[in-house]
Amino acid sequence: MAYWSRKPGKGVMHHSDQGCQYASREYLKQLKAYGMVCSMSRKGNCWDNSVIERFFGSLKRENRPLYYDTRSAVEADVIDYILFYNNHWMHSYLDYVSPVEFEQQRLEKVS
Repeated sequence: MAYWSRKPGKGVMHHSDQGCQYASREYLKQLKAYGMVCSMSRKGNCWDNSVIERFFGSLKRENRPLYYDTRSAVEADVIDYILFYNNHWMHSYLDYVSPVEFEQQRLEKVS
């Protein structure tokens, strides 16, 4: 979904941990088809994934239901949260702007 909604150019980095789902031949084949560069965290190094761990920690701590009636309800809730997180959440690490605003600022500097 992220690929189709953002349509990144070739060479964008996809970072993950060393979970078997991310190391599978099919997954790596799909990354290659998208033109993405695979980046995996080092074994036993939690700092490599600190950004995504922070995101999932926030997702779990926010006012999320404990149970959902359907899988589509879970998907809709997670998509809503991702949109909120990327567009509205002010990050101290990003100088108190949202990730989308930070990215836009970076793109303006480059062009």
